[in-house]
Amino acid sequence: MAKNTQANPDEMSFLDHLEELRWHLIRATLAIVIVGTVAFIFKDFIFDSIIFAPANPDFISYELLCKVAQMVGSDKGCVNEMDFTIQNRTMGGQFNAAIWTSIIVGIVVAFPYVIYEFWKFISPGLYEKERKNSRGFIVISSLLFFMGVLFGYYIIAPLSINFLANFTVGDMVKNEFDIGSYIGLVRASALAAGLIFELPIIIYFFTKIGLVTPQFLKKYRKYALIIVLVVSAVITPPDISTQVIVSIPILILYEVSIFISAFVTRQEARELKRAQKRNKQQ
Repeated sequence: MAKNTQANPDEMSFLDHLEELRWHLIRATLAIVIVGTVAFIFKDFIFDSIIFAPANPDFISYELLCKVAQMVGSDKGCVNEMDFTIQNRTMGGQFNAAIWTSIIVGIVVAFPYVIYEFWKFISPGLYEKERKNSRGFIVISSLLFFMGVLFGYYIIAPLSINFLANFTVGDMVKNEFDIGSYIGLVRASALAAGLIFELPIIIYFFTKIGLVTPQFLKKYRKYALIIVLVVSAVITPPDISTQVIVSIPILILYEVSIFISAFVTRQEARELKRAQKRNKQQ
């Protein structure tokens, strides 16, 4: 990506760029802190209605899975009870859980503004045409991130909790999960899915700077499939059906990324032909 010769940032020194970056980071951090503070004030609602919701058998995801299982003539997908308890074993355990959960909520909710600050920092170094072509970057990346977070929360987290809560090695062992372990599973499921759903955005920029091509993505599709299955195995419990459910949207995102890479390549080829035609006319 080339520098914009008409922009003032070309005249800025390295220290000036660092100062500019510092203020963008300060504003992004301030947004996270503000949202996190609000989340801490409403911690009772966040924990009871959001964080601990997948631990209840009447959670919407379990009801939908039960209906799907009944449609195929099976009742194995129905969750009647969650045979586990969530406990706190340290003095500051609940306080730490509230603080870190508020920070995570701040990061998730303030994600569009964080991306906006990032975009404000890099956009002066782009050509006008590059800025126009990337105008929807903030909206699209935010939508993909929120879709991933919702997928992780409503699909990955409930399936993982249900599997691990009902898995036992013997009747003498009872599942009494630490609050940090439970919240960590929900947090990892949501954030990991949110980041994975940013794949099309990553491929777009990698194609723009020439790191990947659609031919490269098609050639190594089978290796990507293996990587997807490995990632699905890491972020989900060792259950085949769960891993397949998680793998499907990731594979769809990979195919969408190939289409985006091909679109960017064709667009750049047309721009190159136009430039060559103008040069010949001159």
